[in-house]
Amino acid sequence: MTDVHVSSIDPDQWEPDPDVPGSEMHELVNADGVWAGLTRFLTVDGPQQWTPPRRETIHVLEGEVTIEVDGGPTLHLRPGDLASLPAGRETTWHITTPFKEFWVLG
Repeated sequence: MTDVHVSSIDPDQWEPDPDVPGSEMHELVNADGVWAGLTRFLTVDGPQQWTPPRRETIHVLEGEVTIEVDGGPTLHLRPGDLASLPAGRETTWHITTPFKEFWVLG
């Protein structure tokens, strides 16, 4: 069935994320207006800029991140934390590596 998506993460299944330099991603699904997967950073070279094209919800799995939301709060997230970011709002991510998150854009 193409409407059911299951994934198992093999270390060789990570691909460079073209939208977020320096990161790798593992996509679970990109269908029906929902895009979901994992992103990881093994190293970072300074703060990362990101503007979600749709509402983004994240679950931090490893590492820590401080996210500055333009015109909004500054978030300090650790493993187990969930956050949801508005579409079109510029954010600046200060990542402590290694960092891994599960994300959903929709």
